[in-house]
Amino acid sequence: MPDLKTTPLYEFYKSHDAKLIDFGGYLLPVQISGIKAEHQAVRTAAGIFDVSHMGEFLVKGKGTEQFLQQMVTNDVSKAQPGDAIYTAMCYETGGTVDDLLIYCLEKDVYQLVVNAANIEKDFKWLNEHKPAEIELTDRSESIGLLAVQGPKALSIVQKITDYPLQSIEHFKFADQVRLQGVPSLVSRTGYTGEDGFEIYCPWAQAPVLWNALLDAGEMDGLIPCGLGARDTLRFEARLPLYGQELSSTITPLEAGVGFAVKLNKAADFIGKTVLINQKQDGLKRKIVGIEMIDRAIPRTHYGVYVNDKKVGEVTTGTQSPTLGKNLGLVLIDIEYSKIGTQVEVDIRGKRKKATVIKTPFYKRA
Repeated sequence: MPDLKTTPLYEFYKSHDAKLIDFGGYLLPVQISGIKAEHQAVRTAAGIFDVSHMGEFLVKGKGTEQFLQQMVTNDVSKAQPGDAIYTAMCYETGGTVDDLLIYCLEKDVYQLVVNAANIEKDFKWLNEHKPAEIELTDRSESIGLLAVQGPKALSIVQKITDYPLQSIEHFKFADQVRLQGVPSLVSRTGYTGEDGFEIYCPWAQAPVLWNALLDAGEMDGLIPCGLGARDTLRFEARLPLYGQELSSTITPLEAGVGFAVKLNKAADFIGKTVLINQKQDGLKRKIVGIEMIDRAIPRTHYGVYVNDKKVGEVTTGTQSPTLGKNLGLVLIDIEYSKIGTQVEVDIRGKRKKATVIKTPFYKRA
């Protein structure tokens, strides 16, 4: 795979015989010791993920807040320095350009964190809409990103810094925190449904931090994790994946992330009119959870039926490692979205029974 990019941890993956795949143009591990073991480590102790493939943009200059207000669905004006907010960018149709995190570094200076496969598209989209006086810089290949997730994440990361990490609240961050001597932005965020930290550091220093964290967490059960566990963890917590639960044809309201859509903010953001109409008229479809009744696993793009009528499609499905059940997320016509509704999933030409259930499938105590 000669055309694929690699992260700073590539040598670690090679030395540990990790199973590597193309993900967003990067060569990344699906698993290192095994998806189930990695998944369980995060739920019960801690796991460390290399997510350096994610994109980071620096946006700054007079009027940056107003610019972002017009580009994203959430209310950027509410973010103070040290705040992180989850949001979406939409097309005029209401479909999703991407979902992302915005870090307020200081007044009119923000870091945007976007999905790896969307870096080029997002940068172009923002560039096409920004005023000339605003500076937009792609820093994706100079910033490494590690995530330590799980109930023991706090105590493990604390071992390599003097900074009081407990003082960082959920969806807050601290900049210039020295971890093992490496200046880093440390954010109390993640993509697993567990407590944890995402650590932004200089690209070349990521292996130093990775090894220091593995050493610090060895006695606590910290293990390195790949994309497979990242996917099953986020799925159980009902966190959307762009390209599956969110896309250019799926709006944030249909995807169930309406909490990040502030239709009452003054700024006329792109797609706002369509989303207001969708809200007022009522959704015609939305994403719901299903549990299989018959023995079968629903997979992405499998059709969902009621009485031979196709009413939806699976966006993500798997056997939940935590719950041991065959579960799926389904984009379904609204009249079949009620909890308890029975549907059938077309699995390789055979219809298998399932029922609509409450999500998230997993929520930490």
